[in-house]
Amino acid sequence: MEQRNLLLAIALSLTILIGFQFIFPPAQPPQQPQDQQTAQTDGSTPSAPGASVPGVGVAPTLGGVPTAPSREEVMGISPRVSIETPRLRGSIALRGARIDDLILTDYRETLAADSPAVTLLSPEGSQQAYFSRFGWASKPGSNVTLPDANTLWTAEGGPLTQTSPVTLSWDNGQGLTFQQVIALDDNYLFTVTQRVINNGETAADLAPFGLVSRTGTPNTLGFYILHEGPIGWLNDSLKEYKYGDDLKDEYQGQEVSIVNDTTGGWLGITDKYWLAALVPDQQTPVKTRFVYNQPGGRDHYQSDLIYPTAAVAPGASIETTSRLFAGAKRVPLLEEYQETYGIANFDRAVDFGWFYFLTKPIFWGLHWLHDLLGNFGLAILGLTVAIKLVFFPLANKSYKSMAKMRKLQPKMMELRERFGDDKQRLNQEMMALYKKEGANPLSGCLPIIIQIPVFFALYKVMFVTIEMRHAPFYGWIHDLSAPDPTTIINGFGLFPWGAPDLGILNVLNLGVWPLLMGISMFLQQKLNPQPPDPVQAKVFMLMPIMFTFLLSTFPAGLVIYWTWNNVLSMAQQALIMKRQGVPLGSGKPKPTT
Repeated sequence: MEQRNLLLAIALSLTILIGFQFIFPPAQPPQQPQDQQTAQTDGSTPSAPGASVPGVGVAPTLGGVPTAPSREEVMGISPRVSIETPRLRGSIALRGARIDDLILTDYRETLAADSPAVTLLSPEGSQQAYFSRFGWASKPGSNVTLPDANTLWTAEGGPLTQTSPVTLSWDNGQGLTFQQVIALDDNYLFTVTQRVINNGETAADLAPFGLVSRTGTPNTLGFYILHEGPIGWLNDSLKEYKYGDDLKDEYQGQEVSIVNDTTGGWLGITDKYWLAALVPDQQTPVKTRFVYNQPGGRDHYQSDLIYPTAAVAPGASIETTSRLFAGAKRVPLLEEYQETYGIANFDRAVDFGWFYFLTKPIFWGLHWLHDLLGNFGLAILGLTVAIKLVFFPLANKSYKSMAKMRKLQPKMMELRERFGDDKQRLNQEMMALYKKEGANPLSGCLPIIIQIPVFFALYKVMFVTIEMRHAPFYGWIHDLSAPDPTTIINGFGLFPWGAPDLGILNVLNLGVWPLLMGISMFLQQKLNPQPPDPVQAKVFMLMPIMFTFLLSTFPAGLVIYWTWNNVLSMAQQALIMKRQGVPLGSGKPKPTT
């Protein structure tokens, strides 16, 4: 019974960790976008019942292969108003009034000193087009001329800064003046006020809309635990549709559209660390859509919203205020917007997953410790101590039970000798002995079982939060969210080349921290005597080796956590065993009376 339960517990732990390799494969370095065309689409504007929908153009082709000009060439087609804030650099295209050029100045593509800043939005017609546009729709048959994707607006003010908004205007020649007042805060939130002034003699029925459009499927990590693609919080629930799946799976040659009516919430398109999301007036009902199509043979994703149609009487004006978030998914910032503007569950843009109740507190614990200690690596060490304190009573009970099991070894060996041929009687006598002495044969597995949920949650936090991206520790660890860069192949960092990408064999890229983890696990086992059963002894001998290879592809921060946790566990276990009068390591316990 003891051997079977032990082997089952070990098998379970190994299965979970091995499963990590397939469910959460190691992150691959981002690939450069392929030199291929992005279809010339503005995406269809969201349509209220009976609203007109502009057509979608198709990019030119070269030899049957779609082509597209470079980002720089497209940028020069339209006059622009520049965007200049401490965190953003870019511009707004006056043709089409698109927010389509945005660079995040605080973030770099890689750790290299000459790495370019992260580009979030790119103009229509360029490779990997990604932009936002606001406009108006009308009922079918309406003779009102509306601004569209090719309308050339005039700008008042500029550049757009956190203290200087910009007003875009366009007159349709029929008495209607359309305006967009665009403001930007110190971070990533645009406020867009859409205004229509009717100087004509007839009323106009108009519906303001906003959209986020993306052409081409970006390079994604494709992890099961990470959502990348259209997303939104609508009708008090989270809506998620992955790139390349979900919406695309429903495509049968016709546009796929998922419609929701909601009051409040938000919707957009997300990547691992970046988000472009529309935030409607939280008190006004809107109709939202997630759209997928293939104009020009390229994937096209769109999230959009449209307000109810309103009549603009002669001599009157109406206005609607929406917001656009375009930037890094920093949890404190999302929560600040959530509180300030009443945006429901805006923090759910960060994929904390099903175990939100566990991952979110762990994130805030790390964040608080980082503010206190100034380093996320030290924060991980501090969090490990805090977790050990929380589970101290349970772990104490476990280690005391292990000490009792150690003391019972002479009697257990005696029972094996007496009833070795009668398995049923042996199990009965062993259970009676455990009950009499208050010992638990599974006590040694309890610390590992307790650690697994925390391990999952910490992995999730380190993987999905941008706060961990490029966060350094000490020495050679410059990114806690990436695997240890030292390997046997590069002489543990002595040679000037990185670890090669070996695919599924990346477990062979053993770094210093995974090796330290394996050593700490081996030493922890040495605190206990070798199992009398030779099969158990061999399994125990192999476990540190297997865990060393398995964790070699995990984020360095997670390996540091596991290593430090082992060290603390060894100290705690040694203290308890000493108090119980049980020798450490291979020392023989005194027979119990």
